[in-house]
Amino acid sequence: MSSMASASVSPLSTIVSSSKPLSSNKPKPSSLSSPLLLQSSSRRQFLKGSTVLLPLTTLIPLHSPSVSHAKEVEVGSYLPQSSSDPGFVLFQASSKDTPALRAGNVQPYKFVLPPTWKQLRIANILSGNYCQPKCAEPWIEVKFEDEKQGKVQVVASPLIRLTNKPNATLEDIGNPEKVIGSLGPFVTGNTLDLDEELVETSVEKIGDQTYYRYLLETPFALTGSHNIAKATAKGNTVILFVASASDKQWPTSQKTLKAIVDSFQV
Repeated sequence: MSSMASASVSPLSTIVSSSKPLSSNKPKPSSLSSPLLLQSSSRRQFLKGSTVLLPLTTLIPLHSPSVSHAKEVEVGSYLPQSSSDPGFVLFQASSKDTPALRAGNVQPYKFVLPPTWKQLRIANILSGNYCQPKCAEPWIEVKFEDEKQGKVQVVASPLIRLTNKPNATLEDIGNPEKVIGSLGPFVTGNTLDLDEELVETSVEKIGDQTYYRYLLETPFALTGSHNIAKATAKGNTVILFVASASDKQWPTSQKTLKAIVDSFQV
């Protein structure tokens, strides 16, 4: 784990872009069964109303008070200022923050946030608290939001969902399109059409760690019409960091969301 000083916001120009048109034979997202989503069989079916898509809240028992700890106050009141940019504060996850970190299934990660953002509570069924240390499905680690700018969340997926090779790297799993084809529904909250909604991919190296980065325009996503995602693999887990915004939020917040995603490191 690098020091707090290393959590600088990398300019977008340092990312090696590999944007290219995607052919029609790119892998489609497989059907996934997870508390994080109830996936419709296709976008066309969704538009035709032939598939009933339920919001995430319908999967959470309304009477259950058990949720992960979160401070519903501005993060600037308790997180330290970023050493590289005084306009941001640094969130550096530790074992006290999530069940997976305590179980050792996820390596500590960090990213910066504007000080006005707030951390959201996550229900046990979505946090993975009920299945640690051996979860079969992805879970949400942490989530932060600003009503005017958008939201970010860290999603963790067991490596075994993507490959049988222990401690595999992203390169072992496949190219950026293959990885997002498997994890895309956890970016959008429902489905992902690679041919129409994946706008750009890039590859970033920070030390020995490889990150795949994505820009997605997802008009039917539950998370928001605009999504920036960053994926990496470490240990037995693939970590997906997602920043999302609505059409209303995106024009004024896209620069901030890109800076937040740039700063994410495991």
